[in-house]
Order: sequence, then structure tokens, then C-alpha cells
Amino acid sequence: MKPIGYWLNRTDKALTRYMNGMLGEFGLTRITWQVLNVIRDTPEVTDAEVLSALAVNSDNPTLTAAIDTVLIDGWATRPAPDRLAVIPDGCQRLATVAKRVDAFRELSMTGIAADEYRTAVSVLERMTRNLETATGVDHTP
Repeated sequence: MKPIGYWLNRTDKALTRYMNGMLGEFGLTRITWQVLNVIRDTPEVTDAEVLSALAVNSDNPTLTAAIDTVLIDGWATRPAPDRLAVIPDGCQRLATVAKRVDAFRELSMTGIAADEYRTAVSVLERMTRNLETATGVDHTP
């Protein structure tokens, strides 16, 4: 049996590869999708808040580039300096993308019961907290 680190890395790469391919038709990537979700869920969020919310997902230069992409590609706007908001057309397009993401989630869960998923997430969460506590690092949202 391969160790958990192997499967964590391989799963993350598989998720990213599949999502990037699926989202590419909308001009998005997994990271830009995540950025858009933070902007949509937090009215007039600041760049710093987006960077903080997604710090465990990617580094600042990648996240900053993703913010620039959603602005340039017309998904979001700046209603005030250093503030971000999804534009109405962006919200409509996000609803279409969300249907594809839901189908992706369903595919990724094929053959996995809801309780198995909850157990896997719970175990990973506890492992993370154990290691973050031991190293003094905490990325709790």
C-alpha cells in the first residue's frame, strides 16, 4: 500500500488536471474558480482577504494572477479601490459553471458513500491539525 502522502499528492493533481480541463472551456482554472467563489461569497471583498482565504490553496503570485484574470476576463470588477465584486453577467456564467462542477463532484464520488467521504475528510482534518499544532502553524479558516 502506498503511503497517504502519495495519494494526497496524486489526488490533488488529478483534481486539478480534471478541473482545469473542464473549466478551460469557460476560460477558468481551478484557482480562478476558487477566487471567483470567494469574491461571490464575500461582497466587496479585498484582495488581501482573497489571498488570505486561499493561502492554503496556492501562493500569492498565483492568486494575484488569478484575481487579475477574473478582472480582465470580465467575471469581476472593482467597485472601489482594492475591492472586488462579481458582475451580474459573471454571476450568471458562474451558475452555468457550477452545474459542471457539481457533475465533476458527482463523478469524483462514484462508488464512495457519504459516510466514507465524511470519514476521509475527518481523518485528513485531524492529521492536519496534529501536524500544524506540532509545528505552530495554523491555517484554520
